[in-house]
This record gives sequence, C-alpha cells and structure tokens, in this order.
Amino acid sequence: MALTAAQLIVLKADILADPILAVIPNTDDGAFEIATAYNLNAVPDFWVWRSAVTEREFVEQSSQDGTSFSWPQYIARTEPERDGWKRLFATGTANPSLPNVRQAVADIFSGAQAAPVAQRAHLIAVARRKTRRAEKLFSTGAGTTAAPATMGYEGTLSYQDVRQSRNLP
Repeated sequence: MALTAAQLIVLKADILADPILAVIPNTDDGAFEIATAYNLNAVPDFWVWRSAVTEREFVEQSSQDGTSFSWPQYIARTEPERDGWKRLFATGTANPSLPNVRQAVADIFSGAQAAPVAQRAHLIAVARRKTRRAEKLFSTGAGTTAAPATMGYEGTLSYQDVRQSRNLP
C-alpha cells in the first residue's frame, strides 16, 4: 500500500522528531535503516484491529490471551445466527476493523451468560494484533487490548517511502 501525500508529511515529521532517526544520513542506506526501525513492533505494544481474519483462524487457533473457539457455543446459536456467521466469510475473510463486522460478531454470539461472553472474548482477541511502529503512526484509536485502534496504513515501509518522505520540502 503506497503512502498518501499526507502520510508522507506525517512520516517526515515523525522522523525529524526522533533524535536518533533524525541524524541518520539521507541516503539509500540511511532510508533502509529508518524503514527497518519503523517496521519493528511498536514499543510499548499498540494493538490494532486486523483487516482480514479467516474462519479457520477464529475456530482453530488459540488467541494470544489463551482463549479458544467453543463449538458447543456455535452449535447453540440459532439458524439465522449461524447463517450470519457464514456470511461474514463469504469473501474468504472477515474484516474486524469494520465496526459493522464487530457488531455482527456481538449479535451472533449475544448473551450475558459466561459461554457467549467467552466466545466473544475469543473472537475479539483473534481479531486484534500488535502493530508495527509505522502502522501505529497512521492509526486512530486507543491501541489497547480492550480498545484496539484502526489502521490507516497496513504493511511495511520501504526505504523508498522513507526517501520520498525525507525529500519533501
């Protein structure tokens, strides 16, 4: 994903605000060094909603919080709720960064009892991830495990992104 003109300006300002990165020479090697720093995980941890999660990831993986998918809880859902779950993956992945997708998960696994609450907790945990420094820079939101941020840019920065940004007037 290419950076927008506005994002290039933000990146340049962020580089200049960092006393370590600001003094790195504006060369290809320097740009590579800066890109490498922005492609590391953000410190401290900053959490974002994932933009694509497969059904297999939801049902087969334990989350970073140690939760797992409950098949009995899925089977206990009504037929319309199970149909809604299937529709979430009609394109192959669900996009939990979209509020309506998160609402669908909450609606499908509704209920105040322990089992649906645990199922929602698992799905939310799988739907978030730690972000890279560059992704954090362009994200909006709290970035906590309870309130992940939404990314405005996803992926890694190239040294060309850094060069382009640093060469802005």
